[in-house]
Amino acid sequence: MSADESPRRIRVTRSVLLPVSEIELRVSRSSGPGGQHANTSETRVEAVLDVGASTALTDVQKRRVIARAGPVLRAVAQDERSQARNRELAVARLVARLAEALRVERHRVATRPSRAAKEQRLDAKRRRGTVKRLRRSRDDE
Repeated sequence: MSADESPRRIRVTRSVLLPVSEIELRVSRSSGPGGQHANTSETRVEAVLDVGASTALTDVQKRRVIARAGPVLRAVAQDERSQARNRELAVARLVARLAEALRVERHRVATRPSRAAKEQRLDAKRRRGTVKRLRRSRDDE
């Protein structure tokens, strides 16, 4: 296993490796109907990441994440009966939220339609107008 694929770090983006120790996991009982198993087992998992205290993020990245997602990222999983599976889901959801908050929007460069595109658009409007005009009933007959 390589260093970036080790179990102690999770790859969020190409440049961000998040140490697992920075993710706080809290367990509690799942909500909803259950029965003997659900009423006694703590299978709900909440993964929490304090963005300000993270060592994996630069100051610029921290500001971007805080502006887009807040100072604390949370992800909850209570989909499965297994706490271990819910832990995996919660961490994966947290990493996805962090990656989305880190994503830099590409700058849009304004472009103008080409002459051919304008002519095609106007030609299509003329054809459509002709079709509608031909559908009209004639009053002079």
